[in-house]
Amino acid sequence: MKKLSFLLLAAAPALAHASEKIDTGDTALLLVSAGLVMLMTPGLAFFYGGLVRSKNAVHTMNLSIVCMAIVGVLWALVGYSVAFSPGAGPLDRVLGGLSWAGLAGVGDAPEPSLAATVPHSAFMLFQAMFAVITPALISGAVVERMRMKAYVLFVALWSLVVYAPVAHWVWAPGGWLRNLGVLDFAGGTVVHVNAATAALVAAIVLGRRRGLRTPTVLPHNVPFAILGMGLLWFGWLGFNGGSALGANALASTAFVNTFFAPAAAAAAWGLAELVLHGKISGVGLASGAVAGMVAITPAAGFVKPSASLVLGGAAALASFAAVRIRPRLGLDDALDVFAVHGVAATFGALLTGLLASKAVNPAGADGSLLLLAKQALGLAATMAFSGVLSFGLLKLVGAITPLRVDEQDEWSGLDQSEAGERAYITADESSFGAAPTPVESLAAAPQAKHSPA
Repeated sequence: MKKLSFLLLAAAPALAHASEKIDTGDTALLLVSAGLVMLMTPGLAFFYGGLVRSKNAVHTMNLSIVCMAIVGVLWALVGYSVAFSPGAGPLDRVLGGLSWAGLAGVGDAPEPSLAATVPHSAFMLFQAMFAVITPALISGAVVERMRMKAYVLFVALWSLVVYAPVAHWVWAPGGWLRNLGVLDFAGGTVVHVNAATAALVAAIVLGRRRGLRTPTVLPHNVPFAILGMGLLWFGWLGFNGGSALGANALASTAFVNTFFAPAAAAAAWGLAELVLHGKISGVGLASGAVAGMVAITPAAGFVKPSASLVLGGAAALASFAAVRIRPRLGLDDALDVFAVHGVAATFGALLTGLLASKAVNPAGADGSLLLLAKQALGLAATMAFSGVLSFGLLKLVGAITPLRVDEQDEWSGLDQSEAGERAYITADESSFGAAPTPVESLAAAPQAKHSPA
């Protein structure tokens, strides 16, 4: 017993030293933030699902939810390692290695090069939620016409070939854009510009939906869209706030900015509608708020709250104009992924170059023309990389399996053909199964007269 006590006393200093490396407050914030960001993908499903026609609601929502399954597994197997582990020699500037494949070595101990006060596994999980929602954003451009099989294959390849390298460029210690001084606090470039560029390319490759007079439709469920926006805004607090990687003043600033920028953006979008149309729509308020969330993402930990108001309002007006212009171009980016996410993120990243303050984040930089130029270079590099590789991946997937559904399935709706489900059924159908075809009804008619009912 005395020997055991001696061994415990001898080990106590080492155990205390190990525990001091992990800050419980920082860890709690990051884990809660990971949960908040995870909620954003179902929130996106509601937002997108409400904006399409009822016959495509389930399929549209599934395009978001399936990313949680596919990208989640790939992130654990190889995606996280490619995005954040050290690369081999000079290659580390553009691509991580495979030392953390299968989450080997990703455990409870902190990884000082990434987050010194939280378990490595907590940082990995937080980043997993970013990897999941990014390709889900792309789906908004191709809803109502893309096959699930082709989409799943594209998302799997895109998450590894496009998302992981760009994440390494911007966020990994050896990444070339990070080393250059490009600022992206929570994913304006990595997530939104990256996904929006791929969405624009996908919309062009797939072509317009059949039978539309203009490449736009009325949303079938505005409450769904508003609910989705609310879930996104709630989750976005963790998206940006958690990117401080600590329970500190920087996290507080990011949380504050993530409320005020979308608030200013929703107000700007609503006022623009009021001036032009005399009404403020629910979809308009929701779209404006989302534009503000996107715009503040690269800047959340680099600008003052007063600047976030300017940034959110300016980005919303730019996205509002882009949404109005897009149908005139004949482009069927169905849910305006590029007009909202691409345009707002571009404005956010560029204004970060002008509005950033080292008083907010000493690890950042003060706004200047030089920083603006660096931000523009980061945007251009990401757009070029994502655009070219997304086009190539779509062509590759198209050579393996058709990208678009059959014409008849597109007319009847993708819920039935791609999911075997429907969002809305009648009371009779709910009780007795799907409505019978005319032939089935006739076949059943002689028996019906003998039924006790």
